Amino acid sequence: MIRKMIFSAMAAMFVLTVVGSALAMDQGNKRKGKYVYRKVYKACHERGAVDTAKPPLNPDARTQAEWEAMFDSRDYKAFGCEDEWGQLSDAEVTDIFTYLHAHASDSPTPLKCK
Repeated sequence: MIRKMIFSAMAAMFVLTVVGSALAMDQGNKRKGKYVYRKVYKACHERGAVDTAKPPLNPDARTQAEWEAMFDSRDYKAFGCEDEWGQLSDAEVTDIFTYLHAHASDSPTPLKCK
């Protein structure tokens, strides 16, 4: 009886660890996301495609659900700079999403780019 309880507890801990790790992989790095987001527009500005190096959308321009919908559909036209967005790796896009989502208008810490 005690062996079954110990085995069940260990199995539950293993499952929770695996599920937690899988969920954590979907989260990017907010700090990297902020850096990459700004770097995209700096490169776009240097190429002459936009008038300013400042990103056109602040993180608080949308709610978390709106950011999720935009990134789930992979429709980045609202951002402009299609050439630069097309060159981003999946990890960089995930980092940008994490930054924007974490500071959306309905998040605990809404943020505007400065």
